[in-house]
Amino acid sequence: MAGLGVLAVHAHPDDEAVWTGGTLARCSAEGARTAVVTCTWAEGTVRAGELERSLDILGAGEPRLLGYADARKPESAPGAPRFLDVPFDEAVGQVVRHIRQFRPDVVLTYDGYGAYGHPDHVHVHRVTLAAVEAAGYDQLYPDMGEPWWPRALYLSVIPRSVVVSHWRAVFGADPEPGQTLPGVPDERVTTTLDIARWGERKWAAMHAHRSELERGASMTLLTALPEQARAQLLGTEWYRRAGHTGPAETALTV
Repeated sequence: MAGLGVLAVHAHPDDEAVWTGGTLARCSAEGARTAVVTCTWAEGTVRAGELERSLDILGAGEPRLLGYADARKPESAPGAPRFLDVPFDEAVGQVVRHIRQFRPDVVLTYDGYGAYGHPDHVHVHRVTLAAVEAAGYDQLYPDMGEPWWPRALYLSVIPRSVVVSHWRAVFGADPEPGQTLPGVPDERVTTTLDIARWGERKWAAMHAHRSELERGASMTLLTALPEQARAQLLGTEWYRRAGHTGPAETALTV
């Protein structure tokens, strides 16, 4: 992966660690350039400081904060609009700016369901897809830098079989009949990335987000898993490749 540029686009501080932390750590360790755009929370907030520590652990550079507010936490960016409420073209343009500045070969983001349906995650998916396509056109967003074509787009996913097998361990009971579950059919997973060697680094990056652990968020559920289940989830990250957009093939490898 030496020389490869990998840019992840996420909604909130901690998502970079939970969903792509192993990939970022592995790519950085193998010589790739790595970076993360975070669409919500502003500089100077507690979670922005936690993000900085997480990125340092993962080798993913300095925070690239868009500074919009979390859909559910106005205190995340005092005085700024919610990311969901920003005009779509404005949000796309901000991500285009970072794509053109960093010039990645590979872009990572969520799948269409945003992993588990969080509205900020779903919106980041839509904005990132538009930005990856738009970044290469000199006619679009001309004030956001020189055009650049990312060569591959990977969407972070969870195989449905993994969701089902660990549901009881996470939530203490089986899913309700007819309950909508996160995850995609296993056959939709195109890339299973072995990040076991970097699992401890991912774990440390997750723990850099102390405020999320303290408030009992979804990360707390992960940290409470039995060791075997936690090792599986920390040792593997899954993606659905959405195709390449540039002139040559680029692929994350197992």
